[in-house]
Amino acid sequence: MALIIRIDVDRPYGKSPLGRHLLSRLSSDLWFPRINSFGYLKELQVILEMLNKRNARSYLFFRRCTLPSERIMQLIEDGQHQIGVHLENSRSFETFFQEKQLIERHTGKTVLALSKHGSGATKYGYRHYAPYEPERYIDWARRSRMKVFFGNLEDPSIRPNSGVNGFIAFPSAFWLEPDWRDTSLFPVDWLFSEAGKSDVVLLLHPENVLEKPELAEEFARLVAELPTKILS
Repeated sequence: MALIIRIDVDRPYGKSPLGRHLLSRLSSDLWFPRINSFGYLKELQVILEMLNKRNARSYLFFRRCTLPSERIMQLIEDGQHQIGVHLENSRSFETFFQEKQLIERHTGKTVLALSKHGSGATKYGYRHYAPYEPERYIDWARRSRMKVFFGNLEDPSIRPNSGVNGFIAFPSAFWLEPDWRDTSLFPVDWLFSEAGKSDVVLLLHPENVLEKPELAEEFARLVAELPTKILS
């Protein structure tokens, strides 16, 4: 029994200071080049270095505006992490498949994991289709011979659903950021206890975790004390 770490790579340039936030919005809505000296995926690099130091593995979900740089790809290879699609344009199977192919062409890897950007309430960017329709994504993932879908519900006690040919869907996750978690029902100590009995998805966004020292400390403690796994 272990943590299944899910990292949603939402922002190419983070969200602070203001200049990097604006570059993230520009990259998401229109286009901006991937420039390492401007801090492209800087927060993700820090998180991956923390994971690799502990030999902890994770799933990394990329958008079209957060495609991994050469440095990030090397850290992914070193840590044997898995790459996934963080789906933005979920209007149809065709738009989903285009995003899957984009990430596969960029990384040179077959993508077997899927998540959805946003939970239905807000439109995040020009290309983003806001409605949250997990049944459709599960169907598309199965049709594309993917292996796992990670959903956005906020009750980590909900158990996963297994399907044919080894496909598995996790409807919910333990959101490390407390804004998306009932901290009275699900404190971090709950995660330590539960991960000793069953697999639990831990969801985080690098820029949010590193913005608050207490979250960064909690993440470091989790990675240091709990085993992690990638689904075979």
